[in-house]
Amino acid sequence: MQAVSVQSFGGPEELKIAELPIPSPGKSQVCVKLFAAGINPVDTYKRAGVYAQLPQLPYTPGTDGAGIIHAVGEGVTQFREGDRVWLSGSVTGTYAQYCTANLTDVHLLPEAVSFEQGAGIGVVYRTAYRALFTRVATKPGSVVFVHGASGGVGIAAIQLAISHGCTVVGTAGTPAGLELIRSQGAYAVLHNQEGYMEEVLAMTPEKKGADVILEMAAHANLDKDLKLLKKNGTVVIIGSRGSVEINPRSLMTTEGNIVGLLGLGSPEELQSVFDGIQERLEKGSIKPVAGVKFPLSEAAESHVEVIEHKMGTTGKVILVIEH
Repeated sequence: MQAVSVQSFGGPEELKIAELPIPSPGKSQVCVKLFAAGINPVDTYKRAGVYAQLPQLPYTPGTDGAGIIHAVGEGVTQFREGDRVWLSGSVTGTYAQYCTANLTDVHLLPEAVSFEQGAGIGVVYRTAYRALFTRVATKPGSVVFVHGASGGVGIAAIQLAISHGCTVVGTAGTPAGLELIRSQGAYAVLHNQEGYMEEVLAMTPEKKGADVILEMAAHANLDKDLKLLKKNGTVVIIGSRGSVEINPRSLMTTEGNIVGLLGLGSPEELQSVFDGIQERLEKGSIKPVAGVKFPLSEAAESHVEVIEHKMGTTGKVILVIEH
């Protein structure tokens, strides 16, 4: 099979196509024939060798993917060959034509959801779900502000919040991003203009601000977020690329909160998270958005795009895998 192989840590050029044997599933595992894989920023950190827990070299990147069951391992009864599935984790890596996965990371993919959409579920919906419902107990009727809403996590957050009965305002940096946010049922504001936070405030009900703020770039935006919080509101930090200076009095005034989020969790919590995602997926209340797409041979370009957004941030960056 064709797969992306990383032989040494470094830049995107380390992502190279290799011929590898199709992996065999072990006990309580399946082998999946993949048609799409999701690209996440954490994939680039691991490839660069700057992540806390690094894979053993050589390795094939990728945790998110979608395809059909190719083979089942010992003890597997809930899936059979040919089942359409999406993956929230992988043993051998999803930047490949085939991969193995543990049963806890394998989920049935509804017929109405494409493989490319399915490859965009795992990390981003897990992150958004935990931000809204684990780190914060977001209530129906809450006002949610997604600061940087046109990417994978942002779109997932909009869909989850709206399906929960919330009012959502999101920002984007391009007209295409604004249109995507609006198409999901949220209010949209261009965030690369002077005074845009005043426009965000004006879009919240009664101009009173947000109960929950999901922040993708805390190093640039956290101080601005604090000024938008309602009484007892919470900012959830999902991403940050540096330090930031804030005025603590902003928190004192609202008796607000700042919490951090890492995309992990206990096995029990993750099972609950994925059950919630699966239920909404089957009901059609969430619909993953596949954004910029690359063939497997252009994995290096996909890593540049997921960080630099040269082609615009509109949904999830996807690798399309042909056979």
